[in-house]
Amino acid sequence: MPETAVTRIRHGSSIGQPLTRRDGLLKVTGAATYAADNHPEGLLHAVMAVSAIARGRVTHLDVAAAEAHPGVVAVMRPENAPKLAQHPDKKDNPFAFRLDLLQDANVRYANQPIAVVIAETVEAATEGARLLAPRYEAEAARTALDTDTPFVPPAVGAGEEPSASTGDVEAGLTAAARRIEVAYETPSQYHNAMEPHAIVAAWDGDRLTLDTPSQALAMAQGRIAGLFDIDPKNILIRSPFLGGGFGSKAGAAGPQVLGIMAAKLAGRPVKLVTRREQMFGPVGHRAQTRQTLRMGTDGEGRLTALEHRTLTASSTYDDFFEPSGGVSHTLYASPNISATHEAVRLDIGTPMFMRAPGEASGSAALESAVDEMAEACGMDPLAFRLKNYAEIEPISGKPFSSKALRECYAQGAERFGWGSRNPAPRSMRDEAGLLVGWGMGTATFPALMMQAEARAILRADGRGAMLIGAHDMGQGAWTALAQIAADSLGLDLDAVTFEMGSSDLPNAGIAGGSAHTATAGSAIHEAGRAVIAQLADLATNDEASPLFGAGNAGVIARDGSLLRRDDESRGERFSEILGRAGRAEIVATAKSASDPAARDHYAMHAHGAVFAEVKVDPELGQILVSRLVGAFAAGRIVNPRLVRSQYYGGMIWGVSFALHEHAVTDARSGRIMNASLAEYHVPVNADVPSIEAILVEEDDPHVNALGIKGVGEIGITGTAGAIANAIFHATGIRVREFPITLDRLLG
Repeated sequence: MPETAVTRIRHGSSIGQPLTRRDGLLKVTGAATYAADNHPEGLLHAVMAVSAIARGRVTHLDVAAAEAHPGVVAVMRPENAPKLAQHPDKKDNPFAFRLDLLQDANVRYANQPIAVVIAETVEAATEGARLLAPRYEAEAARTALDTDTPFVPPAVGAGEEPSASTGDVEAGLTAAARRIEVAYETPSQYHNAMEPHAIVAAWDGDRLTLDTPSQALAMAQGRIAGLFDIDPKNILIRSPFLGGGFGSKAGAAGPQVLGIMAAKLAGRPVKLVTRREQMFGPVGHRAQTRQTLRMGTDGEGRLTALEHRTLTASSTYDDFFEPSGGVSHTLYASPNISATHEAVRLDIGTPMFMRAPGEASGSAALESAVDEMAEACGMDPLAFRLKNYAEIEPISGKPFSSKALRECYAQGAERFGWGSRNPAPRSMRDEAGLLVGWGMGTATFPALMMQAEARAILRADGRGAMLIGAHDMGQGAWTALAQIAADSLGLDLDAVTFEMGSSDLPNAGIAGGSAHTATAGSAIHEAGRAVIAQLADLATNDEASPLFGAGNAGVIARDGSLLRRDDESRGERFSEILGRAGRAEIVATAKSASDPAARDHYAMHAHGAVFAEVKVDPELGQILVSRLVGAFAAGRIVNPRLVRSQYYGGMIWGVSFALHEHAVTDARSGRIMNASLAEYHVPVNADVPSIEAILVEEDDPHVNALGIKGVGEIGITGTAGAIANAIFHATGIRVREFPITLDRLLG
């Protein structure tokens, strides 16, 4: 662990310690219970039948053939699907999407659920779905960005304005000594978490128990309550572990609700798990984009203008628009900046939040274009970025709450060896004759925070407990949040019982936007402070206590004791204070939320720099990312081991974005032609031989009480562009369409 991380550890604190995952043993031994691992008594299995067309309507299902299959219990379809109290098109929050719940025979995209077969076994349900042999009345599918006339969407992302600007871009371009105009395309990328969407649903009258992966327990609880007209308190959602979420499990998805409906129809518990190919459509994806960037610089390489125009797509029936241009709001200084969005509607499932929504696609284009501008100026890519370093957020004019990007550039470049880079394309080769390229990209992601609540308990035996309905998608929440809990209670980690992952616990908000540790952690911190304040009241008002008269502000909690702040030799154990007061326990509940005043005054972002080395076969065009070094500054680090893991994951996804992920759509049918992990490629270990993450120290007194910024998504934002730039440096060929595949280097 670097010294910078060690120095952040306060005496007696769990925060800053590189602890291993508390849930690791459960996962490697198979004892961790995921949704589909649950098998209540009387369980039935449900399988979705999905559309083979992208536009039209279902005209016939052979229900009799399916129901005649041994083991099939029922075929749920529009004619017999349980009636819903709320139309599935109703949206009550930015994370809610219109759901396909068998309300009619219309088809709006390929892989849309058109029926659900319920059976005694998953094999019988699968065969029953095949026997339905649907027939359709099909219409021509609209699948390309050039299909229709673009329009300006009402909002992008989670409700942001579709355009933002400062100055006069046209005037800045006119005055520029050098100008470029380039267009980049990014493909549709589909959610494919290791754990597909799954649900085990059991009704007991108007009470509903669900085992299902969720990034937002309370929000899913509310949506389901509205659809079925039941009290949210009558819905118990258990989600202790998720096999990946990345945005796709932020709300209750259509397949999950269909599982609930199937259980209601059958009168028995039902399990429904989406097949891998069914992930391509009903559960969201990152929409394709075409991004056009215009830049101008003066004679010294300073940006006089930056324009970022995005064309993207949404479905015909819902609104989500990839906010790719948002990244240009904040990264580079220029007096004239404009970022705008347009969209078309296609016959696809609705796009949605997918790891670093907007920033991933937008930074891939922006960072590539910045290198093209640096090349036009005859400047080193790092020197160009430093020349255009933004000391304040360019469009808003706000100061940054903290920004250690210069340090990221410096530490990353030194570790990578950037100073020995030969700037000429095709100038570097390895001992095997492969072309070697070095590229870089700037990473950034907003430091978000949402609302959450936690409950803290101190018991007379000197132990504590922290309860919060938080979510672990693999990011390490079971460990990091427990560390914050122990720190807030002044106890050793082993003395704290930590409970999370269930909707009957206090609402932890949404595990999304790289905000969960800041959000849930802040609520935990406040709950711990509140319960320690109660304990301090007992002690400082008790004449028998050595803390009598010290006042709440005059004591500190450490290692299970309260100590006088002015004389730490005077103190007593928690158990002694509670025992003398005759209290079995004390309980406190607290909430946390972002500070609107601070966010009005400061721009809050995490930053980083990624350096990539690629090797390219000059004859075959095969590309290997041989080395990645990322340096990131993200405020206070709760657990360096887990943070590095998150940075690695983000950078590997950047490799996936740059070189692998691409959904191929048949323009005739609108169907995804590579809807499997055999053909929808993602990186494996051999694709990332060497990866390193540097944790750059940064203190942010404004972002939240703990000084925490998110780390989950920032790694992807610099990496895809760094790899694209390295490929250009290796080959002299600028590929402006992602993913960069060998045919584009040979063509």
